[in-house]
Formats: sequence, structure tokens, C-alpha cells
Amino acid sequence: MTNRVLTVSRIHTVAWPLLVAWPLGVLVASFTIGAAIFAMVGDTGSDTNFTGGVFSLFGFALAFYLQAMTQTFPFALGMSVTRRDYFAATLIVAAVQVFVFGVMLYGLSLIEEATGGWGVGMRMFAIPNYFTSDPAIQLAAYFAFLSLTAAAGMFLGALHHRWRVVGLFTLGVGTLLAAGAAAFVITWQKWWPDIGHWFADVPRSVPMVWLPALAAAAGIVAAWALVRRATA
Repeated sequence: MTNRVLTVSRIHTVAWPLLVAWPLGVLVASFTIGAAIFAMVGDTGSDTNFTGGVFSLFGFALAFYLQAMTQTFPFALGMSVTRRDYFAATLIVAAVQVFVFGVMLYGLSLIEEATGGWGVGMRMFAIPNYFTSDPAIQLAAYFAFLSLTAAAGMFLGALHHRWRVVGLFTLGVGTLLAAGAAAFVITWQKWWPDIGHWFADVPRSVPMVWLPALAAAAGIVAAWALVRRATA
């Protein structure tokens, strides 16, 4: 079974530009543009000049797993690949991507810190450093949020494959209503200060690692529940 799953995972190499080339290409472009701007501007009066260019990598990861469920999945079923093998193969690809990109981002964050923000005080990769100085939590945070991105892409893609736009709209409206109701109750009960204190007092590993990791696990379980009942 292991060999079969590894063979199935090669289906994803067809979309290697979206898996590897585009994320890295856009990341390099974002870094180059940001560094050039801050080098030209000079002293901005801030210790660090934040740029959100790193989030482009997460955006492409989300897009890849969306198309993996909406386009590649039906193709694989048409080639007599079982749902279980395809989903397991996709998880293997996701695990490899999360590991490689996570280590890469952490390595770049170390260089960023050592060079004073690439010599121009730019903060692009060392975002976890804002919240903790623990290197283990910093590295784990990259893994956790990359895993959450992949899981969200698989879940949304599986939802779209099962119920098309109606499923996405239903999820969107349901999420909006639930968030609105939660905000109403929290405001009514005046719980906002308590929630703020909880995030301030709880160990950094909880919001930075464990919560996104649990959300990623829930997304994967939900995606599999949809995929196992989906038709080609």
C-alpha cells in the first residue's frame, strides 16, 4: 500500500509550478521589492520595517490544495485511484511541503535576525520572533501554520467538489453568523478583557502551535469525511 500511495503522490508533480516554482518565485520577488524600497527610504524611525510578502507563500499553498481537491482529485478517480490512496498521497505531499518550507522560512528568519533585517531593518520572515524568543516554538509555528493552510485548502476544495459553490456560500454565511453571534455574546457578557488576558498569559506555544495544529487536524478530518463520499 505504501508503494501505491507514493506512486499516486506523483500525480501532484504535474502541478509542480504551483507547488514549488510560483511560491518561491513570488517570495523572491516580494523580498527583492521590499528590500529595495526600505534601502531607498532609509531610516523610517522604526526598529523593524514589516512587509507581509511571506504570506504569498501561504496563498499559493492554499491554492495548490484547493486545486488538488477540485481538479486533480476527479482526474485521479478517473484513473481508478481509490479515494483513500489519493488522500493519503496528498497528505504525504503536504507533509513534505510543510517540512521543507517550514525549515526554509526558519532558516531565513535566522539570517534576517543575524543581519539586522538584511541590512535595512526589514522584517519579513522572523514574524514569530515578535511573540517569542524560543527557537523551538518559532520553528513549530511555521510548521503549524503551514499545516493549517494546507488543511484549509483541502477542506475548502473538498467542500467545493462535493457541493460546489452552494457549499462554499453556505460555509461562508454560516461562519459569518457564528462569528457575529459569538461577538455579540462576548460583548454582552464583557468577556473581551478576559480573552485578551488569556492570550497574554497562556504559554506562547498554545496560540502559536497547538491551536493552529488542532485546527489543521480538524480540517484534514473534515476534508476526508467529504472526500470519501464525493463522486467523480
